[in-house]
Amino acid sequence: MPNTHTRAPLRTGFLRPFIRWLVIGVVLLWSLAALILVAARWIDPPTTAVHIQRHLQAWIHDTPYRERYKFIPLSQISADLQHAVIAAEDAQFYQHHGFDWHEIQIAAEDDLEGDRTRGASTITQQLVKNLFFGTGRSIFRKGAEVTLVPVAEFVLGKKRILEIYLNVIEWGPGIYGAESACRYYDETAARNIGRERAARLAAILPAPLKRRPERMNNYSATILKRMGQMGW
Repeated sequence: MPNTHTRAPLRTGFLRPFIRWLVIGVVLLWSLAALILVAARWIDPPTTAVHIQRHLQAWIHDTPYRERYKFIPLSQISADLQHAVIAAEDAQFYQHHGFDWHEIQIAAEDDLEGDRTRGASTITQQLVKNLFFGTGRSIFRKGAEVTLVPVAEFVLGKKRILEIYLNVIEWGPGIYGAESACRYYDETAARNIGRERAARLAAILPAPLKRRPERMNNYSATILKRMGQMGW
């Protein structure tokens, strides 16, 4: 008969170091991400997890890929485009501290009813996801995101969060940031984009690989209405 008394200590002796090193690894990775956020207060991100993900996908599928990415100061992005993106993606951006609990409640109720038609992620949450986690979904990613969002809010502040977000988000295949999007779709600089074109550009953000600004008649009208309601 096998000696179960000797097997138990062996299993325990293996699991404890494994769990210890796993915890240490997670803490180190989280600390690295937090340090990157601190550095991002002064240093513009050279790339993001989404950028890397798209590069890898193109390489795996052996498809052509050209990245357009130019980081510019927030002052060089038109106020209309800033306002359109906030109205479309996170109307309470300047009021919340990283999480919009009202939108989270609405999304949760929609989930329970099996009729979810809207997301609840704030601009800060989306920025953290873009920088560190790519487009994938998992419980681990959500958990890490929840802990990093307050760090981003604290060390970066609203202006820098918006500046980085507008510069790194995906606006089409290989198109990242407001300047690249405006150059690609409208052949002009981001500072020259007017109200209507800004609304159309903001309208493609939920699905940038599928949508095109010229097709966003209904949603861009909704965004323009929201902008008016918000005093913009």
